[in-house]
Amino acid sequence: MLKLWLKRGFIAILIITLPFVGYKAMRFIPDQMIKQRYEITVVIKSMEPSMEFWQVLVDGVQVAAKEFDVDVTVTGPPNESEIDEQIRLIEEAIEARPDAIVMAATDYNRLVPIALAAKKKGISVITIDSGMNSDVADSFIATDNFEAGRKAGKAMADQLDANAKVAIISFVQGTATQIDREGGVLDSLMEAGITVVGTYYSDGVEEKAYQITSELSEKHHDLRGIIGLNETSTVGAGKAIRDLGLAGQIQLIGFDSSIDEVKLLEEGVMQATIVQKPFNMGYLGVKTAVEALRNEHIPDRIDTGSVMITKENMYVDENQKLLFPFVEK
Repeated sequence: MLKLWLKRGFIAILIITLPFVGYKAMRFIPDQMIKQRYEITVVIKSMEPSMEFWQVLVDGVQVAAKEFDVDVTVTGPPNESEIDEQIRLIEEAIEARPDAIVMAATDYNRLVPIALAAKKKGISVITIDSGMNSDVADSFIATDNFEAGRKAGKAMADQLDANAKVAIISFVQGTATQIDREGGVLDSLMEAGITVVGTYYSDGVEEKAYQITSELSEKHHDLRGIIGLNETSTVGAGKAIRDLGLAGQIQLIGFDSSIDEVKLLEEGVMQATIVQKPFNMGYLGVKTAVEALRNEHIPDRIDTGSVMITKENMYVDENQKLLFPFVEK
């Protein structure tokens, strides 16, 4: 009888104390151990709806979010030149304490302090498209922009004789993407003996690229080529060349893909465009963030590749997928 009484007393004590013990134990479990879904903030360079590059990248983000069952918030400044606004948005994201921030830096140097601030708060940082002058990011996912620039420069050199004059229309000065692409272009053109009259900045605004091209055609009557380093710079230059009746006289090599760029290729206004894989960047940005949060091994850098597309090869199946990315939503 004594043993039975002791057994019943022990069970009663367990029933009374277990909930309290369980509650106390839960207090010492880290938040990330009990969180059901990771929260990831993706900060892109531009929320401008007409920028097809960023729209396709966000499609990749959303597909990865669904596949890996994470909550994703996508934000960014109205256009690529608003560096201060992007910094402010990242500051807001840090205050919200997501598990990871995936960001495309609008400036090579100025985004470094805010990225460091995120890391100090225990937030994983992944960079996509454009990196920073720091190794703060857990991984960098982008095109090899120097090599892509070399492709653009070689494509232009193949169109022209040595000593021909070419201009470069870039986008926002000071981004890692711009620096690397311009470096690659200059490297190829120098090898070919092509003269570069200068690099001009559209600030990611199509109308400004149009104006720059119009002014260049008046100032340099012997200009034979323009290389646009992103979508808006290319489209603005192409529309100006077409409107001025200079198609064929001024060769155009561009970057990225959009409906406008496809038309420029079909019309013969643009001779080639270097197409990136923005869907892959967005998808891999989220995937790599999740892997980092799970403490899995991730590479320091992932090259998403680039392809040169011309009027002659634009109808190849693989190139059609790059020119006309379709994402089921």
